Amino acid sequence: MSRLFGVAGVQMSVVPWDPDATVSKMTDAISQISLSFPWIQMILFHELVIPGLVQFVSVEPPDKWKQIAEPIPGRSTERLCEIARRTKKWVLPGSMYEKDGGEIYNTAIVISPEGEIVSKYRKVFPWLPYESTIKPGEEFCVFDVPDVGRFGIAICYDLWFPEVARTLAWMGAEVILQPTMTPTSDRTLELVLMQANAIFNQCYVVSINGVGPYGGGRSIIVDPDGRITQQAGDHETLLTEILDLNHVARTREYGTIGLGQTLKQLRDSKMVFPLYQDGMLKGGSFKELGELAFHRDLHSIFKKHHE
Repeated sequence: MSRLFGVAGVQMSVVPWDPDATVSKMTDAISQISLSFPWIQMILFHELVIPGLVQFVSVEPPDKWKQIAEPIPGRSTERLCEIARRTKKWVLPGSMYEKDGGEIYNTAIVISPEGEIVSKYRKVFPWLPYESTIKPGEEFCVFDVPDVGRFGIAICYDLWFPEVARTLAWMGAEVILQPTMTPTSDRTLELVLMQANAIFNQCYVVSINGVGPYGGGRSIIVDPDGRITQQAGDHETLLTEILDLNHVARTREYGTIGLGQTLKQLRDSKMVFPLYQDGMLKGGSFKELGELAFHRDLHSIFKKHHE
């Protein structure tokens, strides 16, 4: 069964600290992509795009970003749900400041083509000490696209912690979507991390960064064998890519570039890693993998395990 999936990453600048104007720019982009590239099925934006972030939270007057924080669902998410419904696209609108009671989270949502919020993820690892006013989330997030596969979400600094990507893979994620907002020189290091996370977990990594007053660009898409399929510059750019989730299954089954069957070996190891025990008992992302062995007939083995 074909599992091709068209994605678009929107590397854009924001309207500083103006959620209404920035969301209007986002909805215009979604409409234009839908018209120009009808094969696109999911559209992604960068971290904290909705509030129009242009400064670190810690150097802004506290009331400014708190006033911009919204509940979910709320004014901005309702507008984005409507454009997703109208265009019939999956939309991951970066992230936003979510107000929940007396707490503020850095939160990403996933909107279905029916215009429904089907998943919500709160950044587990805020960038400390700069995001010390943001409350960390406590749960990892994966969601399924029917007849395609399982996707995981991480936000920016999360993927500096290998446990996050590995946990998402253990939960079955075949694609990790990562909205980010990095204007600093460590974006060069992040590009290495995105490639490493894809290699370690034999999955796609799609990392979309912002540009403009406070964003360094260089969004990147890495395939399950660790190959960079696209990398943007430092200006507004639309990245379009056809992901092949069967490529993930092939890489996990036969090994990275046909060599290392690392996820299988980790599964079969007698080493005890407490983080992964629950996933191992339930099967996790490994339940569809065959045994770790030499492959001599690629077609028949792949057909046996993935029909």
